[in-house]
Amino acid sequence: MTADRWTQAVRQQLGLGRLLPLGLALDGAWISEEAAGSVLRRETAAVEGVRLGALRIALADPDGAGTPAVPPPPSGLPPGPLRVTAEFRASVDPTAPGVEPLPAVAARLRLAVVSAATRLLGLDVTEVDLRVTDLLEDEDEASAAQPAGTERGEPAAVPADGARTGSLPRDPEEARIAAAVLAVPGVTRLADSLGRPVHVESAPPATEPALPRRHVRVELEVSGAERAVDVARAVRAAVTETVRDTPSVAVLVTAVSEDARHG
Repeated sequence: MTADRWTQAVRQQLGLGRLLPLGLALDGAWISEEAAGSVLRRETAAVEGVRLGALRIALADPDGAGTPAVPPPPSGLPPGPLRVTAEFRASVDPTAPGVEPLPAVAARLRLAVVSAATRLLGLDVTEVDLRVTDLLEDEDEASAAQPAGTERGEPAAVPADGARTGSLPRDPEEARIAAAVLAVPGVTRLADSLGRPVHVESAPPATEPALPRRHVRVELEVSGAERAVDVARAVRAAVTETVRDTPSVAVLVTAVSEDARHG
């Protein structure tokens, strides 16, 4: 890899943010912090009188995290409950008579965050820490004050050529896996932020008592019309059926489209 391609790969991976556990430990799935954050921003934009600013998602209790059922992607976090930390601007005047108090506004925003994380993605969000950074006079001012780089649906990572447009890998086995993945409802395209969309690792030397298994990691983007964790589960099943030697399978979701949401 040339210096320019290496730099591009590092920048692209940094744009993904943390790789968050998606679903339960047995689901063998992860989602980029950038993808999850984009969904939360899109959904909370409907909460009247508030606008999200800086947003971070991390393990709520890193010391109490579990053990993933399959090898995680590079730098992938172990399974465990998550904490969302966010700043927001509120277009309310707490001194005006009859105006909803800020704690009530924050409670509505907190509920929207947890609902979106659970209903649309499958994230186990147990804590939401919110901090008011500014009070704005009206909703128009709140919209105009949204920080640069956090517009709804704008991805932080720069798309790469090739696999992110849905082309198949050249290796026959990887191409067969990729075709099976693309046939799963809810998968919109392959992705290659970590190198290539389908990564097959050979089995390690045999050790007792467990038999060695190959490992397959698949990187993809999903439709917003489907729950991300459900798509990941279906992808793992499709890969297992395609590769007959029952490898372990990990799925990494790097983006969620703005398709119509399910209720």
